[in-house]
Amino acid sequence: MRNREFGPTGRGVPVIGQGTWRLDGDRAGAVAALRAGLDAGLSHIDTAEMYGEAEPIVGEAIAGRRDGVFLVSKVVPGNASRAGVVAACDRSLRRLRTDRLDAYLLHWPGQHPLEETIAGFEALKAAGKILSWGVSNFDVEDLAEALAIAGPGAIACNQVLYHLQERAIEHAVLPWCRSHGVALVGYSPFGSGDFPHADSPGGRVLAGIAQAHATTPHAVALTFLTREAGTFTIPKTGRADRAIENARADGIDLAAEERAALDAAFPRGPRPRHLPML
Repeated sequence: MRNREFGPTGRGVPVIGQGTWRLDGDRAGAVAALRAGLDAGLSHIDTAEMYGEAEPIVGEAIAGRRDGVFLVSKVVPGNASRAGVVAACDRSLRRLRTDRLDAYLLHWPGQHPLEETIAGFEALKAAGKILSWGVSNFDVEDLAEALAIAGPGAIACNQVLYHLQERAIEHAVLPWCRSHGVALVGYSPFGSGDFPHADSPGGRVLAGIAQAHATTPHAVALTFLTREAGTFTIPKTGRADRAIENARADGIDLAAEERAALDAAFPRGPRPRHLPML
């Protein structure tokens, strides 16, 4: 699995990881899917305190192999006061059955002053409970505020909505992250239940490229979404076979004309007034 440096952390992280939003229901199947992904090289696992039973599921899946995982969780804004961040992280660590997170993110901008949240993050770093911190669903104005408070080299990543039919982050957020050395992690890379239908114009483009590479349209999508330097993606699945399929996307080398075809089939559109998020 191809690794990239994860922002300023100096850590090499697989470009394709594993998301866990809505990963509940069939607990045994979810654990098996996460372990299959780890076996296939998808060692970046992302979760959050608001994802229901996801953190305990992840904790079970990584038991005995924690050192081989780049583990990320997120704090909800309502818990993101200075003291609240520390308490929330401790709860996540207990649910995950680990003593540390590789990255800890603010889930979206909230009501607590960002100075307080960052102070909490830095306290957790000093205590060794997190190795880095970042943000999620931050537009350029939010990112600039965080940079002004924390200084260069402090923000590990920005996790944002990014799939073929939602490319708004390419207008400003992705360029900002690239210019400031911040990793960009795209969540929901297959959309939220609206992956391009096989009979749609875009679906036919995906299918044609997938056939040429003896792979699947989903794998082609993951490859396209990680084409830029500094980008990562975290597809979620509760099925072991699909986790393995996601890992195979790393071996695809899209030709320039194939990238151009996808770009034309799924245009990024105009820059929206507000950053899209789920």
